[in-house]
Amino acid sequence: MKNILITGGAGFIGSRLCERLYEKDYNITVLDNLSPQIHESGESILYRKIKDKCTFIKGDVRNKEDWQKALKGQEVVVHLASETGTGQSMYEIEKYNDVNVMGTSNMLEVLSTSSHLVKKIILSSSRSVYGEGKYKSNNQIIQYPKSRKIKDLDQGIFNLLCEYTNQDMKPMPTDEDSLINPKSIYALTKYTQEKMILLISQSLLINPVILRYQNVFGPGQSLSNPYTGILSIFSTRILNGNDLDVYEDGLESRDFVYIDDVVDATILGIENERANGEIFNVGSGVATTVKEVAESLKKFYNSSININISGKFRLGDIRHNYADLSKIESLLGFKPKYDFQKGIAEFVSWVQTQEIKEDKYESTVKELKDKGLMK
Repeated sequence: MKNILITGGAGFIGSRLCERLYEKDYNITVLDNLSPQIHESGESILYRKIKDKCTFIKGDVRNKEDWQKALKGQEVVVHLASETGTGQSMYEIEKYNDVNVMGTSNMLEVLSTSSHLVKKIILSSSRSVYGEGKYKSNNQIIQYPKSRKIKDLDQGIFNLLCEYTNQDMKPMPTDEDSLINPKSIYALTKYTQEKMILLISQSLLINPVILRYQNVFGPGQSLSNPYTGILSIFSTRILNGNDLDVYEDGLESRDFVYIDDVVDATILGIENERANGEIFNVGSGVATTVKEVAESLKKFYNSSININISGKFRLGDIRHNYADLSKIESLLGFKPKYDFQKGIAEFVSWVQTQEIKEDKYESTVKELKDKGLMK
């Protein structure tokens, strides 16, 4: 199968995937609306990288006619087009629903009502569908915690507490069979995408593959979008000479996975028949604290800015979550090639070749406060 459609193919992940598939002689079509929040202008660096490597359709997943045009002759669809950002999703609910849920609905409806050649759909889902993910209490009971209580967060109690002993719990690698527990509108829309594709694919005789990406970073990540990507947000602040504001106690952690590893996993999903009908975590399998991110970036940029552990918190933020990669390793042979320090070195080297962007962080914080989502 060599005819492939990448929605959102001019974005951070999509453009890198397009380049790799071009090297493998795929016939690539990209459907992308060149969102100003990501591209700033239609002639962004990411767009210029791929425009001669694909058939480019400037269109919108919310438009069925664009889907009809883009799906013609395709054998594989990699559905990356999505509104991202958990905080923003909590007050731009209609937008996230329209793009993520209705956009996916449009794809499936066109496939259901038109003749097509599609044999496989790869969906870029998110680790956010797990919420806090999997924990173990001090009495060795596995738990999937609910949201943290505001009264605890106000008192600086940031760790998850066992509902039986009221003691701190230990985060565990979250596997694909873990409880689904979305904590944001964004997470809810990603899980809805999953369920729709898994359900409708059966009647369409299309093989679905769900990839739950962790926190993806690397060269090409938007440095001007203040809503997503903590490494980009922190980098832009550092390069503007602004101090870093680290929420909670700085010990909240995420699984940061390098862009090339994500693309490797996605290509395995495309090409390996063992991926058909399966859900996979895609990450590094390692938890890295936000404080460590801040300190590493400060060191790599040789900066003298201050790192302020503020104690602030955003409603709906999770404490920890990192991926159990056992399934994707055993079925597809995936192993990350980049640890965090190697990946961040590559990222910083790239950032230092880019124009310094305006720091819009304070305006996004004001938005969150105005919406009652920041404490």
